[in-house]
Amino acid sequence: MAEHDSHDLLDWLTLLFVAGIGTGRLNLLLARLKTPAAILGSPPDRLADVAGIGPGCVRRLTDPNLLRKARSQAEQELDRLQDADASIICRTDPRYPAQLKTIQDPPLLLYCRGDIDALHGQAVALVGSRAATTYGRRTAHTLARDLAAAGIIVVSGLALGIDSEAHRGALAGGGRTVAVLGCGLNVVYPRNQKRLYEEIAGQGCLVSEYPLHTRPDRYRFPARNRIISGLAAATVIVEATLRSGSLITARLALDQGREVFAVPGRIDSPKSEGAHRLIQQGAHLVHDSADICSELELGCRPPDIAPETVAGSQPETGSDGDRVLACLDVYPMDIETIAVHSGLDLSRLHGVMLDLELKGLVRQLPGQQYERITG
Repeated sequence: MAEHDSHDLLDWLTLLFVAGIGTGRLNLLLARLKTPAAILGSPPDRLADVAGIGPGCVRRLTDPNLLRKARSQAEQELDRLQDADASIICRTDPRYPAQLKTIQDPPLLLYCRGDIDALHGQAVALVGSRAATTYGRRTAHTLARDLAAAGIIVVSGLALGIDSEAHRGALAGGGRTVAVLGCGLNVVYPRNQKRLYEEIAGQGCLVSEYPLHTRPDRYRFPARNRIISGLAAATVIVEATLRSGSLITARLALDQGREVFAVPGRIDSPKSEGAHRLIQQGAHLVHDSADICSELELGCRPPDIAPETVAGSQPETGSDGDRVLACLDVYPMDIETIAVHSGLDLSRLHGVMLDLELKGLVRQLPGQQYERITG
């Protein structure tokens, strides 16, 4: 990094560390004064002349003690970057994603780890419930896998449930994925996501607008959602309740002029109520990845992935197997319920279920639940 580039980045970080300002006010100042150096060097009357900047903000930006402290924190942050295996791209850096500059309150800078090129190009965001159903997780994984195999970058938030499966699906499809964090780039949250975190760093990019070591406080996640939707041409809601934070991401996508898609689920499942509401309000219904590529005219290449089971070539199952398959769909059903609907006693049913598993027609889930595998 050239000396003048380092100094410029130090100015950006100094602004970030001035306490009590916030991205919104800093964006107002940048729109008027253009550069961090101009903001830091402006007299109080010039700062006060910017609409939306009050006396408290002016005092903070002109207080020598606060500025010295912010500068010291910025210098320490630059020293910590190497240990975190991270880099920072500020708004004036050509590597800063162009699509992010158009959203409301774009991040001042982005902390990145991994392939920064993954922040550019055709991208789709997949988000949904943390407490996802088996159907939701499988659907997210499949959609992300097929999108990634078709050359689309998959963006999500590394949360449990739908987000994690979106990242895993993209990795399984051999493509790239971007995880936008609601904490510092060197903070793994949730903690049990360490392996996935490292896989994304190796086959995509981890992104945060927050300084290193920033804790994953709850209020940060709605703010990071604007980055998830802002990096993508469209946002897909795979599974969400009516109060899900994923609906915030959908609203932000609409505010940013991006497309919104939703995956339908069972009409009696609270986990799909949010997605169904979006479809009622005009969101595109998603059946598979081709629906997304076609609507967005992304020019996806077809994914070279064989389906789990080819329709029309299912093995023979026998009359008992047929009776069981007629009871099952893609939603899990426990063994006792299957026995009631099929009319088979449990001792006989266990053998039938094992035979169907070996033929690749059903899969067993925790709690002796089963679901049908469709082609």
